[in-house]
Amino acid sequence: MTALARRQSSEPVLVPGEFAFTASDFRRVADLLYQVSGIHLVEGKASLVYSRLAKRVRTLGLEDFAAYCDLLSSDQGEAERMAMLSALTTNVTRFFREPHHFEHLTANVLPELIDRARSGGRVRLWSAGCSAGHEPYTMAMTLLDAMPDAVRLDVRILATDIDPIIVSRARAGRYGADDVEPISRAQKDRYLSREGADWIIRPEVMGLVSFGDLNLLAPWPMKGAFDVIFCRNVAIYFDDDTQTRLFSRFAAALQPQGRLYIGHSERASVPELENDGLTVYRRRSR
Repeated sequence: MTALARRQSSEPVLVPGEFAFTASDFRRVADLLYQVSGIHLVEGKASLVYSRLAKRVRTLGLEDFAAYCDLLSSDQGEAERMAMLSALTTNVTRFFREPHHFEHLTANVLPELIDRARSGGRVRLWSAGCSAGHEPYTMAMTLLDAMPDAVRLDVRILATDIDPIIVSRARAGRYGADDVEPISRAQKDRYLSREGADWIIRPEVMGLVSFGDLNLLAPWPMKGAFDVIFCRNVAIYFDDDTQTRLFSRFAAALQPQGRLYIGHSERASVPELENDGLTVYRRRSR
């Protein structure tokens, strides 16, 4: 439906506000978001969608959401589709979030990986849905605590997110005082430096992490298998079928006995994985 046809229709407004936003507009946004990212929006999120996208409608000088949806659907709308994705993606994260995962990693996984790396072997970890970088840098600090020489060995962390804007922030490695509060004083001294009011991730930590844009539902360019995958509080935005496909793909991307760490409200119920702790899964031996 074009913006003109929308204005001439009598469809009631779904969310009152500065711009007309109807159930049809919501469905168009939800369908486009699903096509771009696999994220499943229910109509109960209409107010959230309005509040986050009204800024985009205003910035672009458009009359209503119908016109905004027309732009999103057009051949010229690719950049705005990425802006919409960034606006609607919830990037709630922090350093050492769900600390039991890093305790499990240290106690149950890293000893074997350290032996392999120091014997000349390859070790790979992946933060899938890395948001602003808190998770992969926490992984790197945890690695360096256990293996201070990791940067000189064949040990690397891949960090990816669908949102290129948030990936750029993560790559910069710059955080405020509230961000770094969960990091211990000893770790701040070792792994961060001060620059005015900001805290900067040190080069030896950054050197372990490679960032990139990646849609988890698209083909993955990585060829080698991973020893550890963190994908926490990402699958909750997908429908059940998409979650199952994603967890099966993660299992296939893991080494035998490799670990998958997921969010506290998620469950990886696929036959290739077995439980190995609180929201931790192990790849069954092939």
